[in-house]
Amino acid sequence: MLPLLVIALISLASWVFLALGWGFFWRTDQRLPRVDGAEPSGEWPSVVAVVPARDEADVLPLTLPSLLTQDYPGPLSIVLVDDASTDGTGEIAQKLAAQAAADRPNGAGLNGAGLNGAGLNGAGLNGAGLNGAGLNGAGLDGAGSGGAVTLTVIGSSEPPAGWTGKLWALRHGVAAAGPVDFLLLTDADIGHEPGSVRALVRAATDQRLDLVSQMAKLRVSTGWEKLIVPAFVYFFAMLYPFRRSNNPRSRVAAAAGGCSLVRRRALIEAGGIEAIRDAVIDDVTLARLIKNKRGRTWLGLADHVSSRRPYPRLADLWDMVARTAYAQLFWSPLLLVGTVFGLAVVFVAPVAATVVGIAAGDVAVAAAGLLAWSIMITTYTPMLRYYGQPARSALALPFTAALYLAMTIDSARRHRAGRGAAWKGRTYAAPEGKRAGQRVEPAAQAGNVVRQRADENTETTGTAQQPEGGPVPDRADGRIEAGRRTGEEP
Repeated sequence: MLPLLVIALISLASWVFLALGWGFFWRTDQRLPRVDGAEPSGEWPSVVAVVPARDEADVLPLTLPSLLTQDYPGPLSIVLVDDASTDGTGEIAQKLAAQAAADRPNGAGLNGAGLNGAGLNGAGLNGAGLNGAGLNGAGLDGAGSGGAVTLTVIGSSEPPAGWTGKLWALRHGVAAAGPVDFLLLTDADIGHEPGSVRALVRAATDQRLDLVSQMAKLRVSTGWEKLIVPAFVYFFAMLYPFRRSNNPRSRVAAAAGGCSLVRRRALIEAGGIEAIRDAVIDDVTLARLIKNKRGRTWLGLADHVSSRRPYPRLADLWDMVARTAYAQLFWSPLLLVGTVFGLAVVFVAPVAATVVGIAAGDVAVAAAGLLAWSIMITTYTPMLRYYGQPARSALALPFTAALYLAMTIDSARRHRAGRGAAWKGRTYAAPEGKRAGQRVEPAAQAGNVVRQRADENTETTGTAQQPEGGPVPDRADGRIEAGRRTGEEP
């Protein structure tokens, strides 16, 4: 029993360190402050929400209207990038914007800068596009206080070598957004409550942050979702403690790609989307990129942002985790072995020691295992409360951890088999320079990356240096005015 006692004591020591010395990762208090009370003086910054969407026709009706009806009092517009979809994603987006415009009081938007004005039946770029209802009309300037949220749908293409599809689409969207103050990078499956953009911008301006990110609350409806989703967020926080990530003096940097508000100038000065173009875990890579340039980042749990994408089966959740688990380990076999051993010692050993110790009558082994298991349960309970799950569900965490262990091994197997990170018909292998497991900083990943600079010409005219990879699409396939923001007269 001595070997098991040693393992149980190592597990107990690990849990004491994790609970008290690892940034209090288990606490769920990193949230955006409420925006109740006096509004800040002066004009609100301009924001463009960039939404990459690939075959998202099913989920867009649940999410896009939440952006179209934001109550943000400053200039706000949306650029949705149709990433070579085959299910009519772009058409669905335009219909949703038209419906939101029709739902406005007096039907404002349909005959003005909406369907018949800019884009679908109008004069496109030369008529009511860029010069009419675009940047100077009902777009960035016209969509300010009292204006409507506008939608621009642009197309993307298959990404060139060295790019992931999402980042290639984001690159197009950021270029189409123009010279705004903030870019809201948000996924197509993310729904926002009416005050979401206001809260993000308020936090960024009040705390002088360059990147504000919220981990959207994932769906927990099915049995498998209830078992795995809270643990997924718990493990992410263990890997990237939010408090440490939010500390400018800490090297830990993380973000959640579903909802990230970034200052455009900070993004440009950090190298732009091009600097992370091959990143599979693009959110964390973006946060690291900005923090390495002395930018200030913040990550917390969301109260008003949620994912509407269902993961009803174990296979769906398995694919979600296995897609990037090996990338989290920098494609390193050595780190994989260490992770498997660590998960076994930290999560499985307490249960084994408790059960075996009690069965064998070994008080020391049973006590060490039970105490470690108790700390595990205590640290997991706040996350279960956040997701509205009963505290007794914490008893299943060792089993869930064993599932994650299997998912991580399967992730490595997929990469070794050449299947890599697969998402909607695209597969990404480990980038060059990382296949041996070495960690490469984002800004140094590509020797030929062309970086945009925040020069005066870019800020005043919106003319940016063309990055490598070819021209971006024109700004408007169709611009539709929709929604109403605070202060607008009906």
